[in-house]
Amino acid sequence: MIKEDNYFLHEISNAASRFLNQFNEKKVFAFFGEMGVGKTTFIKAICKELGVIDVVNSPSFSIVNEYQTNKKDKIYHIDFYRIEKLEEIYDFGYEDYLYSNQYCFIEWPEKAQDILPLTTVSIFMKENPNGSRQIKIKL
Repeated sequence: MIKEDNYFLHEISNAASRFLNQFNEKKVFAFFGEMGVGKTTFIKAICKELGVIDVVNSPSFSIVNEYQTNKKDKIYHIDFYRIEKLEEIYDFGYEDYLYSNQYCFIEWPEKAQDILPLTTVSIFMKENPNGSRQIKIKL
């Protein structure tokens, strides 16, 4: 488990590096947390550590963003915020992303929990009353 305090914004690249070192064999990550807690910000930092050469931003409207790394690997960033029914997830071919053996970062995964791979790492992000952030991880 990683627990982080005030370094969320100040040392986010260090947190992203530690995160990747801890889970270097895992590929699918589901990020849970309220809007504004820093899910996209943390995913951006992780992507930077992975060598993404594209602009990383929230895929809220496109649902899936595909990024390329400096090693020509693909990374998928999925946002299920606008999904209303599970059938919509089936329609865009989720298997191609979640079972690609590429990194896959999912925001708002609550609607897709039943179809996520069993090896998915769940990340629960929370903002504390003092403004610090906590990350709890469930394997």
